[in-house]
Amino acid sequence: MLSLNQKLIFPLIIVFFSSFSEFSQDDYLNGIFNQEWEYYLKQNPVFATSIGRTGYESSWKNLSLDSFRKRNQHSKDLLIKLKDINPYNLSEENQLNLRLFKQITKHDVASYKFNRHLLPFSHRGGIQLAHEVVERLSLENVGDYKQWLNRLRNLDVLIQQTITLAEEGLRGGYLAPKLLMLRVKRQINLQTQTNIEINPFYKVFKELPKHFTNEEKGQIQKEARRLIQEKIIPAYQDLYAFFLKEYLPSSRTSFGVYDNPDGLEFYRSEVMSFTTTNLTPEEIHEIGLSEVKRIKGEMKKIISELNFDGSFQEFLTFLRTDKRFYYQTSEELFDGYLAVSKRIDPKLVKLFKTLPRTPYGVRKIPIESAPDTTTAYYMPPSPDGKRPGYYYVNLYRPETRPKYEMEVLSVHEAVPGHHLQISLAIEKEDMPMFRRLSPYTVFVEGWGLYSESLGYELGLYRDPYSRFGQLTYDMWRAVRLVVDTGIHYFKWDRRKAINFFKNNAGKSELDITNEIDRYIMWPGQALAYKIGQLKLIELRNKAEGILGIKFDIREFHDVILKQGALPLNEVEILVDDYINDNK
Repeated sequence: MLSLNQKLIFPLIIVFFSSFSEFSQDDYLNGIFNQEWEYYLKQNPVFATSIGRTGYESSWKNLSLDSFRKRNQHSKDLLIKLKDINPYNLSEENQLNLRLFKQITKHDVASYKFNRHLLPFSHRGGIQLAHEVVERLSLENVGDYKQWLNRLRNLDVLIQQTITLAEEGLRGGYLAPKLLMLRVKRQINLQTQTNIEINPFYKVFKELPKHFTNEEKGQIQKEARRLIQEKIIPAYQDLYAFFLKEYLPSSRTSFGVYDNPDGLEFYRSEVMSFTTTNLTPEEIHEIGLSEVKRIKGEMKKIISELNFDGSFQEFLTFLRTDKRFYYQTSEELFDGYLAVSKRIDPKLVKLFKTLPRTPYGVRKIPIESAPDTTTAYYMPPSPDGKRPGYYYVNLYRPETRPKYEMEVLSVHEAVPGHHLQISLAIEKEDMPMFRRLSPYTVFVEGWGLYSESLGYELGLYRDPYSRFGQLTYDMWRAVRLVVDTGIHYFKWDRRKAINFFKNNAGKSELDITNEIDRYIMWPGQALAYKIGQLKLIELRNKAEGILGIKFDIREFHDVILKQGALPLNEVEILVDDYINDNK
């Protein structure tokens, strides 16, 4: 999956041209795309630095209330400008670009009224985990470290802006779930520790590059310690005091977003946005129940194949508790992930004509966030090619992370899942940047889940337990349809959601609780995986059925991936064109 910090919001730019007489409308639209991209980078300086753009190294995103209003007005103004563009005067490529650009902008404008920025705390990312920003930066020389120090000098401003947003949210009745805020409390408290050597912000300064001189190392470490002691720790102490005194006591005991102002309307909007469909929460809930029933039937076949003497629940308990399925140390687990990745890479040519040039690596999820986050996530490469993609794996409590899930997890997060798809999109230099980095979740995560099924064609899942692991991950995403709609639309409590998950998927208790808490924090996002996967499977079956022996899986995958991430209706258009061209 993609981490929360990786979600892009594309606020849009005003471009003043009095007429199109000297420009084609393609030129005009391309100018908007270019100028909007520069605007986006200016508004999101950490992201700009993470993709290799210079000039933003000392800045954080402006989180003042006024800045949110201005960005929303900016998007409204551009929608008016876009109405002047006649799509029939554009190239076919730019007709698609314009459709997507308008769609993104309209959602940005419409979502502002729900005031999600007034809920600034999340246990999966945010101000209390600001030290993890370095994971997205390239720190190679003395200048890079000095620029990071410059950015940290302004962190206290960002912390105060976060407090202001939270105060405004409390006044407006935008309350966060107390159970999740207890996780945030622990994370903030870590930043208030006065022992510099164990402070999360000092971690990156402890082991400086070997090519630095001793003098350079000493100067950087001295300034880092001073800055952490004099500015960062006091700012987090202020945040912690506010959190304990005002925010945590005001948080709510309910879990679903329905309990916030306009919560149900917001959830319906997020369902449409994350799935790019008109499916209702009720319909998605039923799809989930149907998929759970189907996948459980496949699981029972494997249990029978293993001659297991017991019920479905007893088999899940056996998987969760038998030590043969788990590594005992974090290092053994990490080495296992490295080995799996190496096995997959050489086999990709069987299913893909086009492979990305960009490499990827496997990294450990930072220990500060590992207890509160999911099994793994993917961080995309930088468009300038300086930073590869990274597949992050969670090594916290290795005795809860089964070996039989390692293949399916790696297929999803690395290749042929996220790394292959996202890197190919980033490498499309003929597309506007908003397309190359566009994360339409239903496509990105739908592709990731679809990729899991490709493991069979890649020669993976060779034993019954690995096949059960693949079905466990498919079940996991089917369960999401039920519990996400259950929590946010049908008003389930957390225990009911956990029990439904536990009764149907062979995940560990730790994974299940972390997953449920993620859905509570991020309404609607979890729906994208299964909805996207089902559409891709439907389109593949359609193409195979019509084309018969003319169907080429490598060409089909090229068609799906050639335009980057798209809404599902646009993907269907591409596949229909492919079918018609090859009949």
